[in-house]
Amino acid sequence: MGQIGRLNLIVGTNNSGKTSILEALQLLLNATFTSDFEILEEIITNRSEYVIGDEYQDKNLIVRHLFYKHHLDIDSKFTISGESLDDRQAELIVSIKNIKTHTDLVDQESLFLCLKRLISLMEVETPLKLSSEGMLSIKILRSAINTLNHSKSNIQFVNSSSLTAEKALDLFEDMVLTPEEDLVIQALQIIEPRIKRIASLIGKNAYKGTRGSFIVQTPENPRIPIGSMGDGMWRILGLALALVNAKDGVLLVDEIDTGLHFTVMSDMWKMLWETAKRLNVQIFATTHSNDCWTSLADIANAENPSEDGITIHRIEKGKPHSIVFTERQIAIAAERNIEVR
Repeated sequence: MGQIGRLNLIVGTNNSGKTSILEALQLLLNATFTSDFEILEEIITNRSEYVIGDEYQDKNLIVRHLFYKHHLDIDSKFTISGESLDDRQAELIVSIKNIKTHTDLVDQESLFLCLKRLISLMEVETPLKLSSEGMLSIKILRSAINTLNHSKSNIQFVNSSSLTAEKALDLFEDMVLTPEEDLVIQALQIIEPRIKRIASLIGKNAYKGTRGSFIVQTPENPRIPIGSMGDGMWRILGLALALVNAKDGVLLVDEIDTGLHFTVMSDMWKMLWETAKRLNVQIFATTHSNDCWTSLADIANAENPSEDGITIHRIEKGKPHSIVFTERQIAIAAERNIEVR
C-alpha cells in the first residue's frame, strides 16, 4: 500500500484480505516483543482458531492458518514491513523453524514459531516451541510475555464486534477527567443529542451483561444503562474511546460502519477526522458499505489535498498493490456514482 494519508478507508470484496491488512499493521506498528506476543494471541483468538485441551483446559493456538495455504511447513514464513515518512524502516518476520533442543540427555528436533523484529538496525528473534500437533500453548506464549517489559500501546484495534466491556472500561479509565472526556460525550451525542454525561460502574453497582458497565445521563433520566441504547451507541463509544487512547499513534477499525445508521455516518467521519488531526492519530478502517464511503466523500470534498490526506484503498485478491483513490477522486466518484468498492 502506497499513498497513505491520515485517514485511510480500505474496501474490497469478501475474503480479499481487508482484515488481514489491519492485523498486519497491528503487529508491525507495535514496537515491543511483548506487544507482538499479546497481539498474536489476540488475532488468533478473535479468529476462533484455537482448541481447548482436555488437561487443565489449556488453550492451544492453531498457528498454521497464519501462513500461506494454511500449511505448517519448515521454513514457512511471512514478512511485514513498512517505511515511515522520515525513512525509518520497520520489519517483522514470522517463520517456522526446526530447532534442535537438548532434554533428558537426548537431542531432538522440534518445530518453533519464530518472531524476528528489526529494531534500530538490530535483529531480535524469539522462538516459541510448538506442540507435536503444531499448536502453540497459551502457557508458553504468556510465559514469554511475562519475561518482557510491558509498555502502554497507542495502537488501538476495534474489531467488527466492537470493544469488550473490559477493554472499554480500561480505555475509559485512562481517559476520564482529561480534556478528551468531552469528545467522548460529543461522539455519543451524534446518536443521542440529549446525552449530558457518561460514567462507568464497577462492583455491585454495575448492571449485569456485556455492556453493563456504563450509564449515561439525559435531562429526563439521570441513569440510563448504555446497553439499552442499541448497538450504534456502543459502537460509537468504542470508536471514541479507542481514538482518544491512540494519541500520537494509530487507530485500526474493522467494518467501521457496524451498527451505525447511514444518517450518522457523515458526523462520525467528521468526529474521527477532526480529532485525528488534533491528537495526531492515523486511521485505517475497512467497510463494505456504500453509505460509509460516500459519506467520507463529504469530508474529502471539503479538504485541500495535503499530507494529512484522506484515501480509499481498494484491495483485489491476488493483486500485489491496492488501487488508491485520493480526496479529489473520492469526491468525483461519489458525485458521479462511480463504484469504488
